[in-house]
Amino acid sequence: MSILIDESSKVLVQGITGGEGKFHTERMLDYGTKVIAGVTPGKGDQEIRGVPVFNTVRDACDNQNIDVSVIFVPAKFAKDAILEAANNNIELIVCITENIPVHDMAEVYHYVRNFSNSQLIGPNCPGIISPGKSKVGILPGDVFDQGNIGIVSRSGTLTYEIASELTNVGLGQSTVVGIGGDQIVGSNFIDLFTKFDEDSETDLMVLVGEIGGSEEELAARYIAQNLSTPAIAYIAGFSAPKGKRMGHAGAIISGKEGTAETKAKTLEDHQISVARSPAELASLAQSVCP
Repeated sequence: MSILIDESSKVLVQGITGGEGKFHTERMLDYGTKVIAGVTPGKGDQEIRGVPVFNTVRDACDNQNIDVSVIFVPAKFAKDAILEAANNNIELIVCITENIPVHDMAEVYHYVRNFSNSQLIGPNCPGIISPGKSKVGILPGDVFDQGNIGIVSRSGTLTYEIASELTNVGLGQSTVVGIGGDQIVGSNFIDLFTKFDEDSETDLMVLVGEIGGSEEELAARYIAQNLSTPAIAYIAGFSAPKGKRMGHAGAIISGKEGTAETKAKTLEDHQISVARSPAELASLAQSVCP
């Protein structure tokens, strides 16, 4: 099985006629994703690889049954794009766009969480893949393989590296979700691990974290207290200097909190083994899923 998306998921691309939107729409179609509509205001008479383009999300929803929207619009329009998808009751919204202002995301987060029926993944994320079934976003499909390991990651590039290490030792994935590394993202580790725990064919959960914030520590406590599926982890940033941002907006150490060491200790205190390298994580996974 898988979570969030599968071979039946019908996908809308917001920003489909832009350079990134068009490129990744074609890659998603090549993978087998059911991309059935796109939206770019003012370009509703076009097609991209046979996918009809509409002027608004409302127009698209009036003509197609849409399960997922993936957003490639520029940062200054991203807030409105997310809200437009949520207001049209699209169940899953995946926002790839980076550099969205924090105050925009604070508004979006509050609205989507409390006043809509949608779940938001991202922003500043690589998206989601259920290997062999569907991918939504920018993930390179060739490093993933179908299996029983669920991955949730704050980092895009590390997502690919971890998945590749697992695939290379014969361990496939049920679904892989990149939640994004911004200070405010729509879904967190707990949201996704709860879904994996309910998936009968996910036998191991992998947390891929990084410095900054407390999401990994919160997830460790929640997993230990509420979930039955075993989990392992990898934390990036053991050599990161304090007070310096490392890549993502949310990846910054403040004082003694948010370091790789403190995160690893909390995870290990809750019986979640922490690897110090992607290769070591693959070995850990083999010990749990021989």
